[in-house]
Amino acid sequence: MHPTGTVQVQVDPAGQPTFEIAESVAWDFFEWTPEWEKLASTADAVCFGSLAQRSSQSRATIRAFLKEVRRGTTRVFDVNLRQSFYSADTLAESMKLTDIVKLNQEELPIVVKLLGHAFQDDERAARWLRDTYSLQLVCVTRGAKGSLLVNGSEVSQHPGCRVVVADTVGSGDAFTAALVYHYLRRASLATLNEAANRMGAWVASQTGATPPRDDYYLQQIRTAVSGEE
Repeated sequence: MHPTGTVQVQVDPAGQPTFEIAESVAWDFFEWTPEWEKLASTADAVCFGSLAQRSSQSRATIRAFLKEVRRGTTRVFDVNLRQSFYSADTLAESMKLTDIVKLNQEELPIVVKLLGHAFQDDERAARWLRDTYSLQLVCVTRGAKGSLLVNGSEVSQHPGCRVVVADTVGSGDAFTAALVYHYLRRASLATLNEAANRMGAWVASQTGATPPRDDYYLQQIRTAVSGEE
């Protein structure tokens, strides 16, 4: 295993990261434990990705966790197409195990083609994923250009929030956190989109995935999550 340096991130002058991901690292060896079983039985939401499923052991553990969550737990599949660490089988099986799928605009055509469907545009591809896998929500992120949300009856487009980008590392996870926070509270699609974009944009305006936690940080988090100034 590589105890350090599992992911090498380089950020270009525009703040966009590229990743070089080592193999045989700790998250390739997740073990199913009583602690994980207890956590699964109490979780309101669980987010899992495709990258961590590149190893058979971690894939089996993640799926065991998903099997043990209580009825009504929101399952979020965050697609991470990194290097060659993904397959059509993993994507398809993960889609069947989730309620919400989140992927970016570059990943969307790759995913739908791997799953056997011709890509035409973002909205039709998102609708196809929703219908094919009985999803509650499909989220397509577009970087600085915002995001597209599609559920069973609505479509929400968000243009994004203008910020000076420091780096985008962690902004996708921050986006997901705000999205799920409001989804659990049965907020409108527009509210989900606004809060998620605010949160993701604010983290992108800071250096590092977890900015320093001071009073200013806490106020920015409250503003982003609430969607209020």
